[in-house]
Amino acid sequence: MTNKIKSRIIEEMTNTVKGLHKAGVITKKSMAEFEALRHLEVKAMTPRRIKQLRSKAQLSQAVFALAINTSLSTIQKWEAGDKKPSGTSLKILSLIERKGLEVVL
Repeated sequence: MTNKIKSRIIEEMTNTVKGLHKAGVITKKSMAEFEALRHLEVKAMTPRRIKQLRSKAQLSQAVFALAINTSLSTIQKWEAGDKKPSGTSLKILSLIERKGLEVVL
């Protein structure tokens, strides 16, 4: 999906949620949560950052893989730079970096 399409979808979704809020279907709290999620940016992770994240948690590659529900091979490839995390995996790594490993345990 291109960025232009993503932007249009996000814009349409935002307008819909704002309309529902204006109509009283969505609470002020839910609207604030939506806005917070909409602006949540997940940046790519370098192999070094992934290794530092794992080391900070004092986990082996195998245990870290279990904790985030992926394979040992995937962790090894991420840390070697042979593969890059994306999608859900990148989101989970980002959450662990910001909030600690406890968010997935």
